[in-house]
Amino acid sequence: MTDFMTALPVVLVQPTWPGDQRAKGIQYQSTCNLCRESHNTQVWLCFLVLSFLSTSTCAASVHGTADVQTCLERLKHTIEKSDAMLYAPSTNEVKENCKIMSLRCYMLELIMVINEEEIVDHKANCIFDFNETLPSDANYDGCPPCEAFSLKNITIFLDRLSNLLKEMTTVENS
Repeated sequence: MTDFMTALPVVLVQPTWPGDQRAKGIQYQSTCNLCRESHNTQVWLCFLVLSFLSTSTCAASVHGTADVQTCLERLKHTIEKSDAMLYAPSTNEVKENCKIMSLRCYMLELIMVINEEEIVDHKANCIFDFNETLPSDANYDGCPPCEAFSLKNITIFLDRLSNLLKEMTTVENS
């Protein structure tokens, strides 16, 4: 029974976003060492519940928005060549519970521009990677679809995306 209990927490504390492996590893190691010294069932149950809550909370949030801002700045001169009209919600049109949904809309539009402009630069990979980390199972009830927002040129699109990323980065860092 003890072998089962020591293997299970490894699954529960796996990192849920890139760049956070060290922090989770440290958390697991220190907690695991404490648990090995105590065979108290309550300690284990408490650890398992806290580990589950920790990974659930992380999965519902978005991390790496600052990195995407940097990536976007590197690609900006190439992307600005596009004459595409893109769905671009303004900051005041995005409800608090719809920020991730709006970010998903922006990423899909941005990926379309990258593909249409045939940007094959490895610098664009960060956009694809970030898009894959966005939670797809979040609750988007009451959030309008991407197509509900007005079409804007690439300059306005990039400005609005940058504003959303800055806002989300501020929340992420606080």
